[in-house]
Amino acid sequence: SCPVDAIRLVFGTARRGVDLPRIIENFETNVPGIFVVGELGGMGLIRNAFEQGIQCVSGLDRKTREIPETSFDLAIVGCGPAGLAAALTAKELGFRTVVLEREDVGGTVRHYPRKKLVMTEPVKVPGYGMIGAREIVKEELIGIWEDVVEKTGLEIQTGVTVTGIEGLEDGGFRVATGDDEYTAANVILAIGRRGVPRKLGIPGEGRSNVAYALREPEAYAGDRVTVVGGGDSAVEAALSLAAQPGTEVRVAYRGEAFARAKPKNRNRIGKALTEGSLSVLWSTRVLENRGSEILVQDLSGSQQRLPNDHLFVFAGGELPTPFLQSCGISVDTKFGEP
Repeated sequence: SCPVDAIRLVFGTARRGVDLPRIIENFETNVPGIFVVGELGGMGLIRNAFEQGIQCVSGLDRKTREIPETSFDLAIVGCGPAGLAAALTAKELGFRTVVLEREDVGGTVRHYPRKKLVMTEPVKVPGYGMIGAREIVKEELIGIWEDVVEKTGLEIQTGVTVTGIEGLEDGGFRVATGDDEYTAANVILAIGRRGVPRKLGIPGEGRSNVAYALREPEAYAGDRVTVVGGGDSAVEAALSLAAQPGTEVRVAYRGEAFARAKPKNRNRIGKALTEGSLSVLWSTRVLENRGSEILVQDLSGSQQRLPNDHLFVFAGGELPTPFLQSCGISVDTKFGEP
């Protein structure tokens, strides 16, 4: 909030657009009864995603339509921060709810690098209480989520992938999974964006030595590793890999500075560069992955082959557009727009 309108929050830049589902102030999409909260709608911060889940369910009116006893008031797809908050709020308000998560509680947070700082503000959890720690890393947060689920008795169906959502003639929706289907008056999509990583689109990207998340950095001890990207995820992954004995780490980034990373991460990687524990190829993009080496090119057009065992790509996430469109949800591309 800026009193003189000198600062605006926008999505995307003038050149690089961001695809976002079309939603209104109450998080409802252009399909009445389907709502989007959290990272999928452009709000990636965990605390804000959590608040969105609470606000969305708090604004629902389950009395708008009579539904059969076999149906649910609400189906929540995804149980990351936004989905978990929505599910807890629904339980507290007495909604008949089914929660479907394709992995486990925490969603894509589980794919973050080890010891990643994920929350820096206290948050109140419905039916549980205040989480007051100022700084919480990934492992601590997942432990808290699991404790919340156990103590609140929240029921979550994990290992379930939603394959489609279809509107019913008499209102409500049929939510299809691989093995079953559910009917609900309303649906909240809290599936995030990281489940669909943005790829480089280069030859050799399909090789087994390419990954889009780092789970076990110690598994790459002694290897030659290239990390592509300049955001927090790329910086944190590079630092985790560089901390392993004998690992040779380089970062390939098309920019000239880690401007997108948090100040704390910029300071950490700056120190690592000074100490020589990793290297950075500025203004450089990877052209090809050849298994035991990569081909890179800088802005001048100069190319070089570099020995490499593993390639980690942290180029952000892409919206699951085909799935959204199959549900009837409109997707807009925003270029530096509020």
